[in-house]
Amino acid sequence: MDKFDNENEETPGQLRERLEALRLEHRDLDDAIQRMTENPPYDQLKMQRLKKRKLILKDRISDLEDRLIPDIIA
Repeated sequence: MDKFDNENEETPGQLRERLEALRLEHRDLDDAIQRMTENPPYDQLKMQRLKKRKLILKDRISDLEDRLIPDIIA
């Protein structure tokens, strides 16, 4: 069972907490990627994995933001 299976049952407060945790992890990955690029040579495979994880987090962050701020058609 995926930990995101029960997303629809979360309260707005829980969603905001999870959103902040994902944002923090995203920033940490950004910092790690930056440090790696400053100290060549670096492991290309590890860099690709970090960037892929960062993109996954970006998508999850976007999904949570959309759930917290519903679209309002003007």
